[in-house]
Amino acid sequence: MTYANYRNWRTTKLTGTPDVSVVIPAFNENDRIVPTIGAISAHLCSLGLSLELIVSDDGSTDGTVRLVKSLGLANVTVLAPGVNRGKGAAVRDGVTASRGRYILFSDADLSTPIEEFDRLLGAVDRGAGVAVASRAAHGAQECGRGRLRSFISSGLRGGVRKATGVQVKDTQCGFKLFTRQAARTLFGASCVDGFSFDLEILWLAQRWNIGIEEIPVRWIEAPGSKVSPGKESLRFLRDVAALRYRDLRGHYSSTAAIA
Repeated sequence: MTYANYRNWRTTKLTGTPDVSVVIPAFNENDRIVPTIGAISAHLCSLGLSLELIVSDDGSTDGTVRLVKSLGLANVTVLAPGVNRGKGAAVRDGVTASRGRYILFSDADLSTPIEEFDRLLGAVDRGAGVAVASRAAHGAQECGRGRLRSFISSGLRGGVRKATGVQVKDTQCGFKLFTRQAARTLFGASCVDGFSFDLEILWLAQRWNIGIEEIPVRWIEAPGSKVSPGKESLRFLRDVAALRYRDLRGHYSSTAAIA
């Protein structure tokens, strides 16, 4: 039955509402996007879930878009605006295009293995609007990360909590599950196009009392990371300041506009 589900997913277009929409932001992911699509679809099909998979490209120049389209998979959609706007913009585009009851955002490198989805789904089934994979929660396993990256990440996490009041220990892990309503509400109000979009989303969720559950996960440093710790740290601190400024200027509503 598992293989039959997977085979049907590959060849037969879903007509109803998918159980899960998976949004994968992609920038020059030619080397790993195919195995990532395979791993995600195989696991979710093994759970008996119907799914659509959305690859939201952020201006790749390495043939990522062409490669994904060439697979000819019935339930994979490619969004390719042709410009590099940032990871946040790519995820927002994917969420806007999604149709699922649940919406999973996953980095293309699958540093958080897709098997951790099961634990996030449990959190959403318990009533959370957002389930956050965490490398910092008690019980998490972080493998392969160098000391410098770990030190910088730990310092940023503490600084972010103090500067924004967001109580999530790890805002930046690239694996989060949303209910459809929570995703549409939060991404409909977001404006951060870059790396720090997760922080804005979680800040809004906390502000609007949308339930957040942080789940410890197994996380494995993927080779070929495109994140420069120094540059991204500076951008992140800039984005934190911009978030506070927008809030002071009244950019964000005090109550959620339910989507």
